[in-house]
Amino acid sequence: MITDKKIGVLMGGLSSERDISLRTGGLVAASLIKKGYSVVAIDIDRDLPRRLINEGIEVAFIALHGKYGEDGCVQGLLEVMGIPYTGSGVSASAVCMDKLLAKEILEHHGISTPKFSALRKSEAGEPPSMRYPVVVKPCREGSTIGISIVSDKKDLGAALDNAFQYGDTVLLEEYIAGMEVTAGIIGDKTLPLIEIVPGEGFYDFKTKTTGGMADYIVPARLSSRVTKDIRDTALRAHRALGCCYVSRVDFRVDPAGQAYVLEVNTIPGMTDTSLLPKAAGEAGIGYDNLVEMILSSAFIEKQ
Repeated sequence: MITDKKIGVLMGGLSSERDISLRTGGLVAASLIKKGYSVVAIDIDRDLPRRLINEGIEVAFIALHGKYGEDGCVQGLLEVMGIPYTGSGVSASAVCMDKLLAKEILEHHGISTPKFSALRKSEAGEPPSMRYPVVVKPCREGSTIGISIVSDKKDLGAALDNAFQYGDTVLLEEYIAGMEVTAGIIGDKTLPLIEIVPGEGFYDFKTKTTGGMADYIVPARLSSRVTKDIRDTALRAHRALGCCYVSRVDFRVDPAGQAYVLEVNTIPGMTDTSLLPKAAGEAGIGYDNLVEMILSSAFIEKQ
């Protein structure tokens, strides 16, 4: 019985997504306490192993985002320590955090994703030739941090400089005009699709994390055929990348109804503005029950 075990909610961490992780973790911890679990909220740092031992943590609910939390590092530590943890395993976490590797795997499985190329800081010469507009993004960041949409080649240098602040590899990706849609997955089943309509610009970090800056339409305004295609593709991507139990698959859908996978998130946000709880709510799954369902994934074998 999980209710008999001490649960550590791991939050905060060392990444650029620390603040949003603290919000996610605080709400998750409060929800589990409401459900009657024994919970310790742990704002993690490099002293995490000692904290886990001293607190007697028996199960870890990972509410971390970004580097060291979503990329397989914490998952590997917990594996070594023999502590069950929520969500995806070491390899799936690492692959999904690396946008270049993830897109190569998606292509291998015949899953549509925008055309792309990679540029490394150490490489000299001109960036690869691409049609504009182009999306410039760090290879190993989340929450649209460091992302720019470039409409003219003269602005590419500034966008690359911005992205290179977050790592040595940058992804240049074809911009898909159309609708932004996300598909949450719980227990290997897709939740209702969410259409995201930013108030202005694109769906960046500020828009994602600030209430009132975007409209969310659930279910998305799509035909039944396109809806089914996206839900099927989301599950294919989730499985192709080895994800466990919970993920969120982000798409762009062009005016013809063709859907392209942008990325797969292995630890979706769980704040008051987050998409997974919105989709679950539309499916009749309340926040507390959603948290408890994710907790159950700690005891599923992972890749």
